[in-house]
Amino acid sequence: MPQTAEETLASYLQFRNLKFTRQRRKILEVFLSADSHLTTEELHQRVRARYPEIGHTTVFRTLKLLEEAGIARSVDFGDKRIRYEREYHHAHHDHLICRGCGRSIEVMDPEIERLQRELCRRNGFRPEAHRLEIFGLCASCIAERSNEDSTEESTGGTEPSPRIEDRSGVTS
Repeated sequence: MPQTAEETLASYLQFRNLKFTRQRRKILEVFLSADSHLTTEELHQRVRARYPEIGHTTVFRTLKLLEEAGIARSVDFGDKRIRYEREYHHAHHDHLICRGCGRSIEVMDPEIERLQRELCRRNGFRPEAHRLEIFGLCASCIAERSNEDSTEESTGGTEPSPRIEDRSGVTS
């Protein structure tokens, strides 16, 4: 019979000779209720809204334990901010990440998964984990940029070019 996330964490903590505190239980509850990818800071804000006595360090350490226990998974969308998503009982998926607005879209395509398995088989490779992250622009950002381009064309491109300042203070 499959364990709940709470049972999984309790077993992992027992294995590590750590206590399953009320604070860890509350952080787990808030994390599992999230419907998006969260940074440590974002999770801390959500936890503090419900449980003001829980500090940032406790959230950070508990999140690392959730990751080690297989309940959370870290993801990097290329913006130097690590986010966490549910790993426990959450179907495998890949991400489309917009470089314009930062939005991520979870996608799952059985054909891509089949091709990855075939690629490994052909190369005598036994995969242990994989991630597919595609960076680009979402439909909203494409439309927004298209509108900006058409506005620029209608003004005759007479807008002054932006000033660029490098770190040395030299302006071009």
